[in-house]
Amino acid sequence: MNINDTQREAIDFYKGSCMVLAGPGSGKTTVITYRTKTLIEKYGVNPSNILVITFTKAAATEMKDRFNRLTCNRNYPVTFGTFHAVYFKILKYAYNYRAENILREEEKFAIIREIIQDINLEIDDENEFISGIISEISMVKSEMLSLEHYFSKNCGEDVFKKIYKNYNDRLIRKNLIDFDDMLVMCYDLFTARPDILALWQEKYQYILIDEFQDINRVQYEVIKLLAKPENNIFIVGDDDQSIYSFRGAKPEIMLNFPKEFKEVRQIVLDINYRSNAEIVEKAGNLIKCNERRYKKNIRAVKTAENAEKKEQAAENALIQKRENAELINDTSKKAEKKENAVEVREFKNNTEECINILHIIDSHIKAGGKLSDIAVLYRTNNIPGVLVEKLMEYNVPFRMKDAVPNIYEHFIARDILAYIRIALGSRERSDFLQIINKPKRYISRQVFDSPTVDLNNIKGAYSDKDYMLDRIFKLEYDLRLLKKMNPYAAINYIRHGIGYEDFLTEYADYRRIKAEELFDILDELTETAKAFKTYEEWFKHIEEYGSELKKQAKQRWDMKDCVELSTMHSAKGLEYDTVIIMDANEGITPHKKSVLNADMEEERRMFYVAMTRAKRKLYIFHCKERYGKETGVSRFIDEIGEIVD
Repeated sequence: MNINDTQREAIDFYKGSCMVLAGPGSGKTTVITYRTKTLIEKYGVNPSNILVITFTKAAATEMKDRFNRLTCNRNYPVTFGTFHAVYFKILKYAYNYRAENILREEEKFAIIREIIQDINLEIDDENEFISGIISEISMVKSEMLSLEHYFSKNCGEDVFKKIYKNYNDRLIRKNLIDFDDMLVMCYDLFTARPDILALWQEKYQYILIDEFQDINRVQYEVIKLLAKPENNIFIVGDDDQSIYSFRGAKPEIMLNFPKEFKEVRQIVLDINYRSNAEIVEKAGNLIKCNERRYKKNIRAVKTAENAEKKEQAAENALIQKRENAELINDTSKKAEKKENAVEVREFKNNTEECINILHIIDSHIKAGGKLSDIAVLYRTNNIPGVLVEKLMEYNVPFRMKDAVPNIYEHFIARDILAYIRIALGSRERSDFLQIINKPKRYISRQVFDSPTVDLNNIKGAYSDKDYMLDRIFKLEYDLRLLKKMNPYAAINYIRHGIGYEDFLTEYADYRRIKAEELFDILDELTETAKAFKTYEEWFKHIEEYGSELKKQAKQRWDMKDCVELSTMHSAKGLEYDTVIIMDANEGITPHKKSVLNADMEEERRMFYVAMTRAKRKLYIFHCKERYGKETGVSRFIDEIGEIVD
């Protein structure tokens, strides 16, 4: 394999601290595996003293496999593992922990749900709330934050503290630790027991870390302790691809690395072996708009090769210009007609956008390509709902890298559907309890004391309160109207005529979230309902859509030739012949929650990651409107150097 000069410099680095800034497609895995081999075979380092850390089990396995192939399967006892695997190994020796002491994700979810029920929290979007709380608990631990000074994004501070303490108490009683505890306990062990730390420092004298930009505070603090006193630490990563702040990753850790480790060698892998030169150029234009970053000039491999032969190329060009003027002119004309590697397209709405995605897929297949050449990337996993429906409609095989949430299982959809079922004759107690105080009617749940509901009995319970009877009569009137409507009209009437949006506004305030986030769900439901004339058609579609998502969840890794749908986050580290970025609109990417400059820079890094997944062709799509509302084009399109009309 050809090794370029900067790769060779990194591979041959021996002792001390080294930071390798590895741009997209620059061969960082090659550098790590070759450098590990070099330490052993050139510098005589005992392979059992080498530790190579990655962020995922899959990456660790791939790294080990490539290293074994490179060393002709000599089975050198180098340690390849994730942070969690390595730190848990340390805890196993110290505390005799075993695999059964590790808290499983489904157990964690169940524990938080029990705590919520025990403290009588009324939460409609329970799954989202629990996911948010779990993320915050992880953040507090991984960032080594003081609970007393932490302000929750999901609930009041007192409520969060109660949940947090309850959660940890239950883990202690069950003799369980979660993944964040592994990191914290390892740090506590090393700081409390210098003798144990010294044993592990002797064991791991050379440390190599992949994807260093994704490291969090507690992982880093343990590594700093482990690397002492020799500080033979070799980090590889790209601050421009740090996109996991929600997991505690902070680009400033990498930016401050030279301050923490003195006399750090800095090497930049600046040749992109993956992408077309135009894609590399446009992505570079974008990321240069970030202020807090290491300056780099990433070039495509062909561009780099041409630069190295600049003098000779210039001389040859002059000769060719004199002798073959006509040929040069013909070539220029062809070049003008040459298709651009980066195309930005604008569409009226999301439906038109998705239909054009289908056209691109169809054209690619007719030209002899494969479905698996194509990836459609988006900012969040609730975006591709319409696209999924269109792919199903036209029988295009696809695989979703992330589990796309079923919008019809969202609590808002469940509320809307409960209203409609009641209007159509349902008298199930569960349906009435779902909506009876959305908006507030102040009707007690206690009056629904039987499996089926008779509204005359409910009236009887409030016969002495005329104002309550008026509310029940109004509900009956609303239900009679809903029965005669189509799905689209019904949702609009529930929103505005019944006052469901008023309930959502109050609920958003209670949950400390923006009401427009909930209205977005309503807007999507309203838009998808437009295509159906009757409730029967709509209900059938909802059932088929849910079945397809479940099938996808079961079979997504079994499918071979299919279009890949993925969030920008999950696409990191992957590459495709053709990438389509959908919904490049302000408020989506960059996300509307990104207010601070640090947040905006991460959004830009995310878009950069998405762009650099493409090898040959990159499409960037945006819409003039979403769900009937005008929306602006993403600022990132202007920043990459595209002119937006």
